[in-house]
Amino acid sequence: MITRRELLASGLRNSALIALAPTLPGFLARTAHAAGPEKEGRILVVLQLEGGNDGINTVVPFQDDGYAKYRKALRLPRERLIKVNSEVGLHPAMGDAGKLLESGRLAIVPGVGYSNPSRSHFRSMAIWQSARLDEGDHTGQGWVGRGLDEGSATRDGTPAAILIGPNDPPPAIRGRRSVCTAMDRLNDYALSHKKAEAEAKPISPPAATEDDLGQFLRRSLLDAYTTADRLEAIAGAGDGRASYPESELARRLRLTAQLIKAGLGTRVYYLEQGGYDTHGQQLPRHAPLLAELSTSLRAFLDDLAASQLADRVLVLAFSEFGRRVAENGSLGTDHGTAGPVLLAGPCVRPGLHGAYPSLTDLADGDLKMAVDFRRVYATVLESWLGLASEKALGGTFEPLPLLHG
Repeated sequence: MITRRELLASGLRNSALIALAPTLPGFLARTAHAAGPEKEGRILVVLQLEGGNDGINTVVPFQDDGYAKYRKALRLPRERLIKVNSEVGLHPAMGDAGKLLESGRLAIVPGVGYSNPSRSHFRSMAIWQSARLDEGDHTGQGWVGRGLDEGSATRDGTPAAILIGPNDPPPAIRGRRSVCTAMDRLNDYALSHKKAEAEAKPISPPAATEDDLGQFLRRSLLDAYTTADRLEAIAGAGDGRASYPESELARRLRLTAQLIKAGLGTRVYYLEQGGYDTHGQQLPRHAPLLAELSTSLRAFLDDLAASQLADRVLVLAFSEFGRRVAENGSLGTDHGTAGPVLLAGPCVRPGLHGAYPSLTDLADGDLKMAVDFRRVYATVLESWLGLASEKALGGTFEPLPLLHG
């Protein structure tokens, strides 16, 4: 019988986990062996812009006659926009996103949504997180979790997906088999009992008669010990010379970068930025949010580039819906439908992908959907992570040509 201290001090952490590989429950082992080829080492970072981002004032179709017609008070001066092309520009607060665009690290997909759209925050977010349009299919599992179910477990026992934030893991990253968790700071993953008791706790070899579940729990305990120790080491090491702005989103992206640089096997990191429900006084509220998003995202990618890891990371930013084309009487905008999705990283084909929906040819006052959101998801699952997408998305959706290679 060996103790945790002896196991970890022996320098045989990885070999110990490999030696215990046969204790993986049979149903998990069978699923892992059946998984298709995956893109080794690639990571997806999902940014959820909560509240319904006004995509029209984020990616601005300044040449469309409808923009001046419907946005009299909220219209952004075209000379201040960061030009994407001759017809579309980014919000002036998104200067750092403009730098990403210039350096070939930002792709924009306009008009992303789904058929028969809902203007309810809760239902629309459930649709985006589950990748299912039928409310009866919103059962607690999501597109990321189901996608990760189709792949193999992480090599080092770390969760396949982590929410970086104070909330519980969202449905998007929950799966039937893949493991997810949440953390807001490195010490959130510390084991709850006293360190001395944990180190003295004996870890016995599996009994010959132990069932699959017992063997799986024993493996999970070892994985938890190992992961907690690794995170403790990351916290002590710091993050070097990385420079980030002072904001909550930047802090969480900085933590994400620390975990990536430490070599954790986690494949998907999920983050949330709130505040986008701009029914009133939108101009002074929207600009700081987009500035926080833009500066934090550039700092994150520059940090990874300095560590020669940026090529392994793709960022996907979305909101549950856009806003109405016409401004309201409170100098804001109300719940709409389709909106832009942003993808960032050295792997993207930069620029605007597809035509911007017309602001004069509308569907009940809203933009008409140009791209089904599940095609974006199919792109990141199949083309980036190398995972099958049909079960994750509840159907076959053609990936978009958004990525290199």
